[in-house]
Amino acid sequence: MGPVSTPSSSPRTRRTGRLARYTAAFVVLCGLAGYVAVHHVTGSKGAPTCTVGSGENTYEFTPDQAANAATISAVGTTRRMPERAVQIALATAIQESGLRNIEHGDRDSLGLFQQRPSMGWGTPEQIMDPVYSSGKFYEGLAKVPGYSRLPLTVAAQKVQKSGFPQAYAKHEPDAALLAAALTGRSAAALNCTTSPAETKLPGDPAQVRAELVRAFGKKAAPKATAGDGTGAGSSAGRNAGGGADAKSGTAPAVLSIPVLATSGTGAQRGWELAHWAVARADDLRIAEVSYGGMVWRATDTKGTWNRARTPEGTAADAVRIRMQP
Repeated sequence: MGPVSTPSSSPRTRRTGRLARYTAAFVVLCGLAGYVAVHHVTGSKGAPTCTVGSGENTYEFTPDQAANAATISAVGTTRRMPERAVQIALATAIQESGLRNIEHGDRDSLGLFQQRPSMGWGTPEQIMDPVYSSGKFYEGLAKVPGYSRLPLTVAAQKVQKSGFPQAYAKHEPDAALLAAALTGRSAAALNCTTSPAETKLPGDPAQVRAELVRAFGKKAAPKATAGDGTGAGSSAGRNAGGGADAKSGTAPAVLSIPVLATSGTGAQRGWELAHWAVARADDLRIAEVSYGGMVWRATDTKGTWNRARTPEGTAADAVRIRMQP
């Protein structure tokens, strides 16, 4: 029996197929044009990003990763752990989760440190809380005799019991940059860009207070100096330097965290808090952070720190956080 012939496509079918392809291509081009237009208008150079270091010695990561790294550091210093402990914790989290609070992993591993409920690290809900999981890591590290003098891989492995203990070593340089910035030893060292202000709701000072207390304890609770029920025309609003929001006519909330000194350990504490605020700026809708004569603004497309004048009537030895209006 000869081969069975198949009917060829009709002219109408071919026209319909071409029309569908042209339509799809047009939609893609419109989407690309819209993306380019939005980024041109907002001045954005791409997705929000954070960096520490300079030149070839630079670590680049996302605001979400920065927020998790800042939490890990804050929990460590609040427990009076040294910078070396923070470095070990950060290198461990980079290896285990890429500084992402993930809901999956090997077997029942979860979270930043891939801790396992079945191995006694806590409930899944607890482990998925970055403050809790960081605390549990430091609890384990504190039990390692002389951990600060051990090679990072050895110290991390004694806590994690990983199947790939040498993997932590490759993250030590990046963790060192992060630890120096997030513990405040390196001033004005964390730079972050954020999502366009047009896409954000107003910042909530109560949420920032709550997150600060969760990470650093009650002593880090800031005071509101403008915007919490005060009008833009009030002396508090003017002295805080918040300025009035043209849309609402009220001053954006400004939170102030007193720092005991602007040099030595006091200055380090100030920069630790300031860097935490920058790391959390995108998700907490923070518009401006200032400390030590420097200011970071979310509207700066480079995301860097710049010299700034301390507003009249405010203390120089305070970290000031202004919310997105």
